[in-house]
Amino acid sequence: MFTRTENFQSFLRMYPIISTLIAIHIFLWALFSLPILPGKILLQQMVGLNFWIAEGEYWRLITPIFVHGDFGHMLFNSFSLILFGPALEKMLGKIKFISAYLSTGILANIATYMIEPLEFSHVGSSGAIFGLFGLYLFMVTKRKDLIDRANSQIIVTILVIGLVMTFINTNINIVAHIFGLLAGFLLAPLLLPKNRW
Repeated sequence: MFTRTENFQSFLRMYPIISTLIAIHIFLWALFSLPILPGKILLQQMVGLNFWIAEGEYWRLITPIFVHGDFGHMLFNSFSLILFGPALEKMLGKIKFISAYLSTGILANIATYMIEPLEFSHVGSSGAIFGLFGLYLFMVTKRKDLIDRANSQIIVTILVIGLVMTFINTNINIVAHIFGLLAGFLLAPLLLPKNRW
């Protein structure tokens, strides 16, 4: 389920949504890394800054999902998507997968806006990625017909490590991680296939 054996071309063909998301991550990171004013201005417009959301810039509840603080941040989240996204994209289909990814990311950002102070700012797709883990957690606990024991153990282990690291590392949007996970778990019954996959 989480072992990747595809070559580059077959991965692009089999998982077009994940491939597109990663391409957006890389493109925006590269654009914002260039010492040009338009890129810096665009970055300022995409950061999830609670003060400006309160002033009516509601697109900032969506755009942070695609923007990352540095190369390591972008690489880690993209790598997580490559490892844990394909099984869900295949299981859910393209429309439901992108719906799950965006809706959990947006709900995580809404929770961040509601809980964190106005001066709080954030970027990153971690809320959406934790949303995917929420779907997996629902499978592990409620839909064992969709995931085998070995993969359940992998998910639980990775999830525990991810939650521990959430509270240990600095510059982590704890609210987005927790509420992304919760959103994925709650949305899972609407998104997962009704029959054994």
